[in-house]
Amino acid sequence: MSLSLSSTPPARAPAPSKGRQTHAAILDAALGLASHMGLEGLSIGALAELTGMSKSGVFAHFGSREELQIAVVREYHVRFEAEVFAPSMSQPRGVPRLRALIERWLKRVSQEIDSGCIYISGAVEFDDRPGPVRDALAQMVQTWRRALQRAIEQAVQEGHLRADTDVQQMLFEIHGLILALHHDARFLRTPGAIDRARVGFERLLGLLP
Repeated sequence: MSLSLSSTPPARAPAPSKGRQTHAAILDAALGLASHMGLEGLSIGALAELTGMSKSGVFAHFGSREELQIAVVREYHVRFEAEVFAPSMSQPRGVPRLRALIERWLKRVSQEIDSGCIYISGAVEFDDRPGPVRDALAQMVQTWRRALQRAIEQAVQEGHLRADTDVQQMLFEIHGLILALHHDARFLRTPGAIDRARVGFERLLGLLP
């Protein structure tokens, strides 16, 4: 039984306005579309058709195709962070936390095999195209890489990895494992690709021969 200092029931959070609900619904549909068709597959017209809204209605929420693409990149990052990063922080610093981050990342990849990862597809689409969309995408990816780097550094500090561990090299190789997994699982449909990625990660930790 919980105790309260007041007999007044706690105030409920206000319900989202209709405008916010519509905005969220459009963004959710846009994220699904971008996952299958890439950020370049997004258009106000396609989204209007998908949501049953008018083009002007969709345009009123985002203003331009570029703003829509940036909003999708940010929403993808928010969901990635909530699903992969945040739960892993409950694990002890060092290898347990690093392993949790990678395992949740692998789980997300396995769920994206039939749709796609906006981080990866977006990098292919915008690697040579300067502009706000590329900047937003690169910022989100770099934020995630810094989180991984910090987890590796903590594993070294805790004595779980060798003191002379090349943190940047390990970060590079972990990211390489995920890229290889996407290629083999999504493009080649190679059986057992996720298990191979797990073995590769354990070898990076020095726990397997």
